[in-house]
Amino acid sequence: MLTLALDCATSRCTVAVTAGGAVVSRAIDGPRRHAREVLGVIDEALGELGATPADITRVLTGDGPGSFTGLRVAGAVAQALAWHRQGMVWEVAPSLLIRAVAHAPAAGGTVLALADALRGELYAGCWRVSATAVMPVGVAPRALPPAALAEFGPVDVVVGSMPEPLIEAVAVATRCRPVTGELALPDARALLRLGTMAGGTVPVAEPSAWRPHYGRPAEAQAVWERRHGRPLPDSTFRPG
Repeated sequence: MLTLALDCATSRCTVAVTAGGAVVSRAIDGPRRHAREVLGVIDEALGELGATPADITRVLTGDGPGSFTGLRVAGAVAQALAWHRQGMVWEVAPSLLIRAVAHAPAAGGTVLALADALRGELYAGCWRVSATAVMPVGVAPRALPPAALAEFGPVDVVVGSMPEPLIEAVAVATRCRPVTGELALPDARALLRLGTMAGGTVPVAEPSAWRPHYGRPAEAQAVWERRHGRPLPDSTFRPG
């Protein structure tokens, strides 16, 4: 059984493959490179295991919230594989949860994961993580101002990517100094781990109908809806 894990929700596209206990991972930094290079990086990782795309039996992807383009890239790869590899299993997990599980205390604990949502807000998701399971705290990941993060209550770890001016506000609201920078970026190896944990991933029953969790509508959609006073027809935005 060969599993491919892929997340492109941030400026880093992260890929990991595993078979027979061996794990190979790769990363692409720079959002404009994701669509151009992701297939080559997947082939490279598979090749190191002596495998090809035809050997993939399971795909795990981060489903957002995050970059509109990045989420579409990861989704398109998974949808193409699901169409080509009949019987292949496809499962998804919140991209914030990938960060959370990578930074959970060894003995278990509550982790608040964040990502820059622009406009002075942060995408936020919180989970209780143990060695074998994850359980959400509060509602699905969504965009919040830093001060609203206090609603999650006491947390053991805060991790995420955010503008420098928001770091102190996050620390004040959560009473926890956030892990930021390079260490806070998603790692597909953590997504592989989620694939073994209760509550870690959710199966995609209808790959052709799947849509990622963008977090909120694109600015162009928001402007159109304000101007016309009604929802944009055929919007791909899926609220949390």
